[in-house]
Amino acid sequence: MLFNSFGFLIFFVVATLLYYLTNTAWRWLLLLLASCFFYMTFIPVYILVLFGIIIIDYTAAIFMERMQDRKKFLLLLSIIANVAVLAVFKYYNFFVENINGLLVLWHVKFAMLPLWKIILPIGLSFHTFQAMSYTIEVYRGNQRAEKHFGIYALYVMFYPQLVAGPIEGPRQLLHQFYERHVPDFDGIAAGLKTMMLGFFMKVVVADRLAIFVDYVYAHPAVHSRLGLVIAALFYSFQIYGDFAGYSLIAIGAAKVMGFRLSDNFHQPYFASSLAAFWKRWHISLSAWFKKYLYIPLGGNRVNKGHHLFNVLLVFLISGLWHGASYTFIVWGLLHGIFVLIESFVKKRIKKKDTMVSYMPGVVYTFVLVTICWIFFRSPSLHAAFSFISRIISPSTPWLIKEEFEERALLLYSFFGIACIIIADGKTVFFREKQLFLFHKNALVRLVSCITLLILILMLGVFDGGQFIYFQF
Repeated sequence: MLFNSFGFLIFFVVATLLYYLTNTAWRWLLLLLASCFFYMTFIPVYILVLFGIIIIDYTAAIFMERMQDRKKFLLLLSIIANVAVLAVFKYYNFFVENINGLLVLWHVKFAMLPLWKIILPIGLSFHTFQAMSYTIEVYRGNQRAEKHFGIYALYVMFYPQLVAGPIEGPRQLLHQFYERHVPDFDGIAAGLKTMMLGFFMKVVVADRLAIFVDYVYAHPAVHSRLGLVIAALFYSFQIYGDFAGYSLIAIGAAKVMGFRLSDNFHQPYFASSLAAFWKRWHISLSAWFKKYLYIPLGGNRVNKGHHLFNVLLVFLISGLWHGASYTFIVWGLLHGIFVLIESFVKKRIKKKDTMVSYMPGVVYTFVLVTICWIFFRSPSLHAAFSFISRIISPSTPWLIKEEFEERALLLYSFFGIACIIIADGKTVFFREKQLFLFHKNALVRLVSCITLLILILMLGVFDGGQFIYFQF
């Protein structure tokens, strides 16, 4: 069930009303059943995979507290189970294709390993990472093992953030399922407005930008330099609008019921360095890698060679986390390399943090991120390098008029981008909430909500386009 569907709106209203009408003692069951229904609207049988992971991690955590001498073994068992599920569904075919390729290259006479025709469960990487954070925290002694199986299952399956985050640690979310949430008008209003912002970013900005992006990326060899540059620019805002839009809808839907989810984006395209970008983009994933991989490896408290290895490994795994493809691996490594170069330069050049130095940094960071997004979006490394080489090739025409015949599409696309830049810029420079949805004056809030709703209905693309990060 996609957030940007009429079916979800009905589900959300019914689930929320039933939540507040249900006795507090049984709300966990209602939310668990609603979350199961939500997940099963995609591929029903995969609910068994999800519950398999839940049972293993729940049992491992319980026995960690009872068998202190076997804690490490139980944690390892839990992690292996989670990673194995990811490996089978997400990476098996990738590794098999590479092994078969090497066998052919080396002229080894060996039966080719078979490929599996399986569909990746929606949001598998997200809920396995959330499950692993629970068992690791129990192992470290920072979290008591949850005895209530239903509550733990709900922690992994909570429908607003089930398929694309934010990835919540147990200390941030588990206890909230025991809290009594009474209807709060201000909280419900804030949640609904947050959802509206998310819908705007998804259907007005991201899905409209996707039309031109898909058109150019389908056959980049026939497009002009300007067309390719605009497509690359559009994709930067498409993926931002798509993923941040999902996060806002998830955060807002949870807030309507009284739950607090972590912010996942803080105006990432106003970051003045790649290191700062990763503190603003997909914050919950960056925090997960820092807490459970980078710091345990030694972080920056090791020698230079080890630190370089740590950074590159984290970004390599981050790229692989996004997908079983060399394009994602290169995308991750490029970010790691650029972050290390920035760190090297920063230590040797001390500059005052002023607007004069800040804005060039923002432009430089956005350009680098946009270049990296080309690898992320392209179906193969060859396609990505061809895309870039055509941009810089002197033989590529600057303009092909036929590319820009849909002027209304381009106008609405740039309008959506301008809205994001203005809203994020206002938050960055004036420390205010986005636009006027949270203004102190009630009339301003009302007019802002009505205007935003009209824009969504008039300019939104309602073709049921799937969220980009659902594939991860």
